[in-house]
Amino acid sequence: MNDADVREAITRAHREEWARVVAALTRRFGDLDIAEEASAEAFATAVERWQADGVPPNPGAWLTTTAHRKAVDRIRREHKRGDKQKEAQLLYDDDPPEPAGPVDDERLRLIFTCCHPALAMQTRVALTLRMVGGLTVPEIARAFLVQESAMGQRITRAKAKIKAARIPWRVPSEQDLPARVGGVLAVLFLVFNEGYLATGPDTGPVRHDLTAEAIRLTRLVRALMPQDGEAAGLLALMLLTEARRAARVSASGELVALGEQDRGAWDATLIAEGHRLVRERLATGSAPGRYQILAAINAVHTSARDQRDTDWSQVVALYDQLVRLDPSPVVALNRAVAVAETDGPQVALAAVDRLDDALAGYHAYHATRADLLRRLGRSHESRAAYDRAIGLAGNTAETAYLTRRRDQLA
Repeated sequence: MNDADVREAITRAHREEWARVVAALTRRFGDLDIAEEASAEAFATAVERWQADGVPPNPGAWLTTTAHRKAVDRIRREHKRGDKQKEAQLLYDDDPPEPAGPVDDERLRLIFTCCHPALAMQTRVALTLRMVGGLTVPEIARAFLVQESAMGQRITRAKAKIKAARIPWRVPSEQDLPARVGGVLAVLFLVFNEGYLATGPDTGPVRHDLTAEAIRLTRLVRALMPQDGEAAGLLALMLLTEARRAARVSASGELVALGEQDRGAWDATLIAEGHRLVRERLATGSAPGRYQILAAINAVHTSARDQRDTDWSQVVALYDQLVRLDPSPVVALNRAVAVAETDGPQVALAAVDRLDDALAGYHAYHATRADLLRRLGRSHESRAAYDRAIGLAGNTAETAYLTRRRDQLA
């Protein structure tokens, strides 16, 4: 087996097995740090062993066994006896399987397990993205618009709180689900976003493995909790966004803006399903949540046959609702993009400039400013804004798009 085959096998195993192995070790030893470090050592060992011996018939079992041995070795090295030593001695016992509880899917069960309400919402989401979602600390930091070091500290503190407060690592019961579903949906939303426009410089512009898995798990959440409007809203949002994926990146690898996309390449089946979910939620008459409003905005966009046919007044009205629920600077930025179509770029630019303190490190802020300045004929300022956006963008497709737009300036 060549190096490429081994790397592919390890990448696939990491995506499929990491969360399960970490969860199994955490339940056994009660220590997230030991679980993660032992799992990391097991994958490092796989790189060496699989190259020489070939990929084993059951990579997951091989990694689980190796990780357990690494955990035992670490516990012994650190002279941690007592209960942990006794648990380590159970390594080769045939433990009865843990009850699955109301969640059948193993990965979704792990996400519900990680989203413990004892942790702050942002903290539980960040921790779950790291442990189960497969995202790196830099990817999570970019999703939260914070420094990588700050996000690393947040995750470390979350682990410390779990250990100090003895928060149980157990499968949630049916009664636990409502208190955890908000965190679960937030995790799935961020995993989907990372897949739809990957932020890492060493990844492709689109990671279909992440978007497909996020959609699959969100379908399961909706089936599990059919009365939860936000689960249906998030699924609709993902479907309407995923429907545009084929038109999102050009053959040359450049991002294609919404107004320039070939709408004939959009997936009509996904759009129809997304629209149906939006209509169903509107028919209930209940107050919509964040994901339902975002889905409705996307429904407006995907209903238009052409960019010029978009009902921008409706989009602005929906963003007005969203701002009341989520008065974040990113929502305000997106609202300003719609305002530019109804009230003109000058009004929108004034709204965008008020966000400088909050979004100075966010590439989309500078890209939006650059486009508005371009439309106002302020080419010199637009070029500077494009330069800032290009310097901050991590996605190769987005960088190519921004560079072309900058170079087209007079």
